[in-house]
Amino acid sequence: MYLTRHTTPAGPRWALDGRFLPRAFTLGLLLELPAAAVAGLLAALRPTEPAEGALLAPIEPTQEVWAAGVTYLRSRDARKAESTVADVYEKVYDAARPEVFFKAAGWRVMAQGQPVRIRADSRWNVPEPEMVIVINRGGEIVGYCAGNDMSSRDIEGENPLYLPQAKIYDGSCALGSGIRLAGPDELRSLPIKIEIIRADARAFDGEASTAQMHRQPEELAAWLVKELTFPQGVFLMTGTCVVPSEGFTLQSGDTMRITVGAVALENCVR
Repeated sequence: MYLTRHTTPAGPRWALDGRFLPRAFTLGLLLELPAAAVAGLLAALRPTEPAEGALLAPIEPTQEVWAAGVTYLRSRDARKAESTVADVYEKVYDAARPEVFFKAAGWRVMAQGQPVRIRADSRWNVPEPEMVIVINRGGEIVGYCAGNDMSSRDIEGENPLYLPQAKIYDGSCALGSGIRLAGPDELRSLPIKIEIIRADARAFDGEASTAQMHRQPEELAAWLVKELTFPQGVFLMTGTCVVPSEGFTLQSGDTMRITVGAVALENCVR
């Protein structure tokens, strides 16, 4: 089952497998349910009208996006290389408690085809292609989508306390193009790929797999909801394993094409 959100003259509307769900349907209401009840409810709604209209980010203003860091060995090494206090990231990688931080409010998230941004006060900016897990109010994983966790590496590298400025700014988060319903077991070996196009040529490409994650998705979800409630669900970026070389930085006009499992996301940089 694949959920997408579309723009229509009457406002945003959700679709299931290419057909509109009832106008009253919201993702928030769906994520109030136990994971075992999600597929049954969607099947009972029996969508019939073909969906049309531009894709919106598959998230509502009532949801938030959070992120986990240093969840892959490659990410740990990259963060150590950029930082003046490299041992911080090694300690996080090996610790029982993961790094979890706020990324974006739902209304700030960019959709398929919308532009993301690089900070004007940063010299080293990169995309981070990530599997994003969708979590219900009970802390259960109900699906995933593709995500781009834009990052200013020089700002974070200067001081770890600058992480919010390196990660949270206008146009720093994109999700798309829809939500694939799936349980934790289906997320353990999803391919993650990225291609960056600059001036009609490939400037960078890379791929990895969620099988390389140091922590399991359900472990990250459990830490996120340990002392936080999300009545209408939450999205969690699970970290990246595809990191461009230290000499690479994004430029205005670049196009990023990301795929995570069966979900694709494309954005340009402005």
